[in-house]
Amino acid sequence: MSRDTETPETRSVLRREEREQMVGRQLRGRRIRSEHVLEAMLRVPRHEFVAEKFCARAYDDAPLPIGEGQTISQPYMVASMSEALELTGDERVLEVGTGSGYQAAVLGHLAREVYTIESRAGLALAARERLARLGGYENVHVHAGDGTLGLPELAPFDAILIAAGAPEIPPPLVAQLAEGGKIVVPVGGANEQQLICAQKVGGELRSAALYYCRFVPLVGRHGWAPGSR
Repeated sequence: MSRDTETPETRSVLRREEREQMVGRQLRGRRIRSEHVLEAMLRVPRHEFVAEKFCARAYDDAPLPIGEGQTISQPYMVASMSEALELTGDERVLEVGTGSGYQAAVLGHLAREVYTIESRAGLALAARERLARLGGYENVHVHAGDGTLGLPELAPFDAILIAAGAPEIPPPLVAQLAEGGKIVVPVGGANEQQLICAQKVGGELRSAALYYCRFVPLVGRHGWAPGSR
C-alpha cells in the first residue's frame, strides 16, 4: 500500500510499528536499558516533530533538519541522554535547546514537570503549539530566551539536559541545579563534543565522560557566538 492511499487508521498502525522497530533495533539493540525511557520513546510520535518533507524518514537512525539551522536529535541520542538523568518521575527538569520539542515531550513522560528554553523564538512558538495540539503535555512548559542563563526564577531543578554543544557547562546552569541533581551536556568544540554526565555533590560537579557526539552549537552568553561552527 502506498502512503497516498493510507487511511488515518492504517497510518497510525504503521507509525506505531515504526516506533516499535525503532525502539527494538536502535535503542534496545544499543543497550538502552531503562524500561521507562523505552516506553516514553514508544509513546512519543516522532513524525509529528519533523517537517512534512522528512515525515517518511522520521524514525530513521539519524538527526533531521527542523529549520533555522537546527536538528531533531537521533533517537538513540534522545534516549541515551534521558536515561543518563536516571529520572524517577517526580523531578522538575530543565531542558536547554527545545528545537522541535521532541526531547521535551520524551522528558514529559519521565518527569513531573519539564521547563524547556529555546533561543529561537520561532522554534519556541512552533514547539509550544505542537505540544498543545498533540495533547497530554500539560507538564511541559516552553520558554524563549538565552538557554545558557537558564530560568533562575524557576530554579532549582532536579535535572538539566542541554541539547546543544557547549564550550563548557554554563555556570548559571550549575547554580540552578539542585544538590544531588544530574546534568547531561555535550562539551567540547563547535564541531565535536563529549557527552558529559555530572552530579552535583557538596555544591560541586562530579563529572564522567560518556562518549563522543556532535551537536549544533549552544548559542548564548555562556555558549558560542551566533554563527559558530
